[in-house]
Amino acid sequence: MNINKKVTLQLVGLDGNAFVLMGAFQRQARRERWTKEEIDSVMDECTSGDYNHLLVTLMNHTESPVIDTDDEDYKQNTRRGRSSDYQ
Repeated sequence: MNINKKVTLQLVGLDGNAFVLMGAFQRQARRERWTKEEIDSVMDECTSGDYNHLLVTLMNHTESPVIDTDDEDYKQNTRRGRSSDYQ
């Protein structure tokens, strides 16, 4: 099954363990109401190669959340060097 959808998920900053990454993807895909078949298809593709293949597969099926840089909390935290809270 060829899936042409993306979940909103920030991969940068997550633990790089393959199971952690796949678990984060699965949870977000369920939140975004993907079907079990769609999720299973992406997971099958993730596990069909090496670690780099897993990363590429997940990157092809995720997009980073949009950060509102006009948000006052964002501005205050970035001045304090805590911009990682928003990634």
